[in-house]
Amino acid sequence: MPTTSLVDSKYFTVTCVLILILGLFPGLPQFLLGLPLCALKLAFSTRQFSSPSNIVTCPTGCAPLDSVDMSSSWFQKTFTLPSKSRGSYLITDHVESSLPEIKDYKVGILNLFVQHTSCALSLNENWDSDVREDMSDALDRIAPEDRKGNLYRHSAEGLDDMPAHIKSALIGASVTIPITNGTLNIGTWQGIWYLEFRASKHTRKVVATIQGEKR
Repeated sequence: MPTTSLVDSKYFTVTCVLILILGLFPGLPQFLLGLPLCALKLAFSTRQFSSPSNIVTCPTGCAPLDSVDMSSSWFQKTFTLPSKSRGSYLITDHVESSLPEIKDYKVGILNLFVQHTSCALSLNENWDSDVREDMSDALDRIAPEDRKGNLYRHSAEGLDDMPAHIKSALIGASVTIPITNGTLNIGTWQGIWYLEFRASKHTRKVVATIQGEKR
């Protein structure tokens, strides 16, 4: 009876090919074994995302994205504040009268920026004028005039020069206020302050910028 050597066997060729493939791609068995699991995960995720129960609905009080007007309007102008000497002043009415355009906006933001380095803008108490006087006095104590010449190097425009710069840095040059239905949406006891830090009267300019949705 004739015998067949291992080299001549058809299984030898198949075995060599498999060994070669495993040598080149050692991770192939693991990949093939994981295919059924991947198919199950894909089928489950597809069914989950297509389920009506997972659709996010808009809660009460919000508007669907497709119904919101995403366009915004920009407006900018410069107006002048009344000339004042050192002190804290309530200017809410002056701002509103200088910016009648506020009434054109359903919702938006008003930014007020004073173009000077020795005054400031702030939001604070709008009822008791003593608060404004106390604020000016407190700032004078924080940054006093240097009559002995021991505190500051800069005094190009007088004793109140450097203290004015310090106070301006502490308070800030701008305020931002929300606009709602054509009015400034400030608190009941809030008002817009103009703080002047120079002893003599100065004319100050304010840049007003409005961004929002018009009515």
